Amino acid sequence: MIISYKDIFKMIGILIVSFCAVFVCALFLNYYIDLTDIEPLITADMAKIFYEAQCNTAKMVSVVSGGCLLLTTVVLLCFYIGHYVDTHKKQLGILKALGYSRFAIAKGFAMFGLSVLAGTAAGYFCAHLLMPRFYEVQNAEGYFPAMDVTFHPILLMELVGLPTVFFALLAVLYSYRRLGVSALSLMRETVTSKIVKAKKETDMPFLTELRKGSVRQRKSLVFFITFAVFCFASMMQMSFSMDELASVMMSVMIMAIGMVLACVTLLIATTSVVKANGKTITMMKVFGYDAKDCAKAVLGGYRPWAYIGFALGTVYQYALLKIAVEVIFADMEGVPDYQFDVPAMIVTLIAFLLLYEGIMLVYTKKMEKFSVKEIMLD
Repeated sequence: MIISYKDIFKMIGILIVSFCAVFVCALFLNYYIDLTDIEPLITADMAKIFYEAQCNTAKMVSVVSGGCLLLTTVVLLCFYIGHYVDTHKKQLGILKALGYSRFAIAKGFAMFGLSVLAGTAAGYFCAHLLMPRFYEVQNAEGYFPAMDVTFHPILLMELVGLPTVFFALLAVLYSYRRLGVSALSLMRETVTSKIVKAKKETDMPFLTELRKGSVRQRKSLVFFITFAVFCFASMMQMSFSMDELASVMMSVMIMAIGMVLACVTLLIATTSVVKANGKTITMMKVFGYDAKDCAKAVLGGYRPWAYIGFALGTVYQYALLKIAVEVIFADMEGVPDYQFDVPAMIVTLIAFLLLYEGIMLVYTKKMEKFSVKEIMLD
């Protein structure tokens, strides 16, 4: 098969997202299992209330973070496989022409599951390194007896083994679907597409039409950018607002994960958009457009989706913390009523503008280096 380990290592986005998912889930689920083991030893009323709150928090964090990151990994994997097929059509077409069946080629894509294995294994290992300190912080008030960190093989299987198998099978199935074209079509680098009803022609300015067309043709990148900013907005504001609801360690952990996910996903999406439009950008420069015009046409259409992601993340973190205070910690004494944190939102918005516009500026500078010679030799 033409898939090499170098191709797998390029899937850094999947590795990082799967690392974050397993790191968070392993911490809270391992703590939850060890906590339920000492339930008979918890007799004080206040300790029982705190026990229920800790169990509910562990389950909620695992389901919410694990579910969101699982969806992201699925979309990333499909994106990487689609990109691989699009950039290796000739090689794949030659394999089909030589007699390799569609399934024989598709099963080689199971190697993409190795990126998930690397991320989940690293996340699980790092979580276990942090667990002793995490247990101490979670029981800082001394409500529970001392707990030792216990290794649970079932968690290792559920968080490392099963995701690897699942994503390897998903890679095979999705690549099998993408390879459902003739060998000749692959070698000619053409694919069959659905017949779309012709739209009424409009007298739209060229740059506006190009900007809208770029977004329409790459809907998966709309998801990446929206989700990246969603993670950034929700986790940054959540970490600022959790000073009275959780430990400093949890706040820092949430902020770090939000920053990493946002930066990695934004860079993947932006790089993909620029590479996919390389010929268009070069030809625009030939016709006299400068790099700023190219950036507005190619990247400008994604900016509204970034702001939508910020708004959704802001609403999400408020609703999540409000539910945590009014449901999970309802019986706990001394827990303050949670109100929307305007200063945290303003600080996060400024940080988002600096990050997003900074990335856009970097890629605008890269567009200035696009060479006409490269497009002529292509």
